Amino acid sequence: MARLPASGSSAVSRSTPARARLERAQGAGQSFWALAWHRFRHHKVALAGAAVVLALVLVTLLAGAIAPYRFEDIDLTARLRSPSWRHLLGTDTIGHDVFTRLLYAGRVSLLVGFSAAVAAACAGILIGATAGFYGGWPDNVLMRITDVSLALPDLPILIVLSKYLGGSVAGIVFVISLFAWRGVARLVRGEVLKLRGQEFADAARALGATDLRILARHLVPNTLAPVIVAATLIVGGAILTEAALSFLGIGIQPPVPSWGNMLQNAQDFILTAPRLAFYPGLMIFLTVLCFNFLGDGLRDALDPRLKL
Repeated sequence: MARLPASGSSAVSRSTPARARLERAQGAGQSFWALAWHRFRHHKVALAGAAVVLALVLVTLLAGAIAPYRFEDIDLTARLRSPSWRHLLGTDTIGHDVFTRLLYAGRVSLLVGFSAAVAAACAGILIGATAGFYGGWPDNVLMRITDVSLALPDLPILIVLSKYLGGSVAGIVFVISLFAWRGVARLVRGEVLKLRGQEFADAARALGATDLRILARHLVPNTLAPVIVAATLIVGGAILTEAALSFLGIGIQPPVPSWGNMLQNAQDFILTAPRLAFYPGLMIFLTVLCFNFLGDGLRDALDPRLKL
């Protein structure tokens, strides 16, 4: 005899798509997230990318303990020195220790990347969930704003805004976030449009749940897997954007180091001291590449189309 679902909100919670996948996975002895981790750890490239990202985060957070000098220390008698035991990666044009600056610059660049990704994800979830859930004129207004934003040339506007709002980490995060939310918003809107008409949403509404509760408890959590993937890719894009703006001289301003302004300072010495551009360029390349690998692995691990 078929078992009837229990009454109350617990029945609504169990009927959500994520809960249904979880119950099927638990029937096989594993949770949905355990199986996602199983798929992820068998994605060797993504696992390597995650390991490198974790190592970069730890090293930059511990820069104060690892770096042999303070990032603002200058030795005018040791300008453009080659790598040595005293200066592992040499010194720059005004006597900064390059290794020290590289560590502290990584802290700033990663902070910009993560902060911009979180801000963009939050804005995208708010806009996309509102548009997808209510439909009608809210959907039309919010999506037309998104479409207009997508039609704008990003780089010229970023340059103009950075000229007046940039210079600090908070300013650059704000400028990058103004454009990074659009993909997340469209992604969340599509997911909410598919979910809002399903039985668990109707049941929650029949039980008297408010729109905010339905969104926060039942709909938005079921969009988090693709949002996590999108946010991971936004981190790499934000680091690249910050580097480009700082290279142009309108991003993070000295004496605060970032990989972008290290490149900007090295451009006049690209022939005589190419290592000054090589080190920050390599860090940008490696970081963005690993975040892209990580995003690919998360996409495959959290893909709901894969059988559990």
